[in-house]
Amino acid sequence: MANPYNTVHTHKPTPHANGASCLDRLFVKQPVEHLASGQSLFFEGDDAKHVFQVVEGTLRVFRIISGGRRVITGFLDAGDIVGVSLRGRYLYSAEAITPSVVKRLARRQFDAAVASDEGLRPVIFARVCDEMAAAQDQMVLLSSKSAEERLCTFLVKYLRRNTVPGCTIIELPMTRLDIADYLGLTIETVSRTVTKLANKGILGFENPGLRHTIRIERPGMLAQLTGDGDDHEDLPGDLLALREPRRH
Repeated sequence: MANPYNTVHTHKPTPHANGASCLDRLFVKQPVEHLASGQSLFFEGDDAKHVFQVVEGTLRVFRIISGGRRVITGFLDAGDIVGVSLRGRYLYSAEAITPSVVKRLARRQFDAAVASDEGLRPVIFARVCDEMAAAQDQMVLLSSKSAEERLCTFLVKYLRRNTVPGCTIIELPMTRLDIADYLGLTIETVSRTVTKLANKGILGFENPGLRHTIRIERPGMLAQLTGDGDDHEDLPGDLLALREPRRH
């Protein structure tokens, strides 16, 4: 599940891999900026004068709604580009979860590059279409899935991103509160659901002292518990083969 809010994911192979390289070139000569954990990149309502590329680390993007509640709309990782489809003002805030490195490009430079490069325009259009599809996925997640299905969907997303064949270790840089605010759950519900999945033998912890490192013991069953039926053909083949037969 991709981040649905004005981000471009370029850190893993996609059908738009050439476009990713094209976008990367826009940032090659830009200086790096370092963010400490908890440091903001920009705030909701700020003038959207820049487009950013994440070089290292993980950021969260979020909005504050009535009553002061935080709603996380996505996470940014190395290679992601944020702000592509924005105009005027930022619709959310972006903040570093871990020590991070970013590059920024002035909006006017970005727009000029898109206007002058015919090859870049379809890439940007494709990315915006991806964002719209991801936004629809997020609406389905929040509106029709149970707590267990939401968490399993989230974990499958990170399992898909592993680049080592057969790897079932997931590194989650965000806290359980971050996950709760992203999935529309309470932190207590996230913790109970994690414990429930652990008791079922579906997941475990690589190091009990490092709760951010999760080992997926039964990836096939995890995929089945997402509530998405059999729509997991994009899981790595060796993990897809571990899907367990349904019990009737």
